[in-house]
Amino acid sequence: MKKISTVLKEEYNQIIEIWELSVKATHDFLSHDDFDYYKQMIENKYIDNVQLYAVRNDVDKILGFMGILDDKIEMLFVRPEEMRKGIGKFLVDYAIGELRIKKVDVNEQNGDAIAFYKKCGFVAYERMDKDNEMKNYPILKMQLH
Repeated sequence: MKKISTVLKEEYNQIIEIWELSVKATHDFLSHDDFDYYKQMIENKYIDNVQLYAVRNDVDKILGFMGILDDKIEMLFVRPEEMRKGIGKFLVDYAIGELRIKKVDVNEQNGDAIAFYKKCGFVAYERMDKDNEMKNYPILKMQLH
């Protein structure tokens, strides 16, 4: 049975591991240098600026997580071996129902993520040519329909 809970600082190493594995599996458009850059940003900046929620299995292993800030999902990553098993949807449903989120930004090159969020009820309302770090990775801003 899946459950959602907040993430403790002692568990950040698991979060970073999941981020790394998930990005390698889904973000083939990232250069090696940019992957390293974003990993440092996750470790040193992003992770402390969001409220982290995790889906855990019966032995408390984190299977996937999301980071929330205000009314927006800032990050959502799932272990590759757990993808397409409902964990991302479970997190998004919790974010919408319990945390009242309304928005998410998605890399335009990540077609699977765009399709996932559309299936969850989000629609694109704006396109940015660059991401928040001013790198050439276009972002689709999405909100609940």
